[in-house]
Amino acid sequence: MDIATVFGLIAGSGLILWAIMSKSSIGAFIDVGSVAIVIGGSVSATLIAFPLKNVLGSVKVLMKTIFTKAESPTKLIGDLVQYAEIARRDGILALENVIEGISDPFVVSGLQMAVDGTDPALVEQMLNSEMDSLAARHATGKSLFDTIGRYAPAFGMIGTLVGLVIMLQNMDDPAAIGPGMAVALLTTMYGAIVANLVALPLADKLALRSDEELFLMEIVIKGIIAIQSGDNPRVVEQKLKTFLPPSMRAFEAVEEAA
Repeated sequence: MDIATVFGLIAGSGLILWAIMSKSSIGAFIDVGSVAIVIGGSVSATLIAFPLKNVLGSVKVLMKTIFTKAESPTKLIGDLVQYAEIARRDGILALENVIEGISDPFVVSGLQMAVDGTDPALVEQMLNSEMDSLAARHATGKSLFDTIGRYAPAFGMIGTLVGLVIMLQNMDDPAAIGPGMAVALLTTMYGAIVANLVALPLADKLALRSDEELFLMEIVIKGIIAIQSGDNPRVVEQKLKTFLPPSMRAFEAVEEAA
């Protein structure tokens, strides 16, 4: 579980509630009609902008921001170096027995093609195509939350305008102007919260998750091509470590020395 995402949502919501309750009551900031305009309007606009299957799949995409944890690149490099050692010692066909115990389908696909003797250029091309396809799916998921974040403030403003029209129709009652204005402004607040606390931060987290996954896939591609080329395991390790930032390489070197 990604604690940062959960903590951010809870902390942001808690701070807003604290600010409200320290000066007023929570009931004064609740208006069902305003919620309906912002949430309903944003969802409706998203349904217009995206196919139904993408909108229905948004819950599954959302879970990636909370429950998906990227694999450590150092662990992945260690696994690939181990596969290189097996291939160097027992031949690349020996990896057939290793594939059964690998959970990552992308690694399995690459190693299987290598074991089957597929041309290295074709292996790289097919793995890159799979990576591009994944990036496109991730971009669609991110754009869905970007869309919600873009429309929520707009519907907040629409709700405010609706509230102002209703308020202006009751100008003969001065006592109703203040409460009417407050209700009208609530939709703007709801739209800002939905966009800036929920939709847009989740879209950014999805982009981060996508970058992490694509980064690992690049390491896998280079590692499998090096294994298929018969490179020495030490050379494979050095090639793959170039993907790591200097700080991570230094940390790994300290661990190895210890």
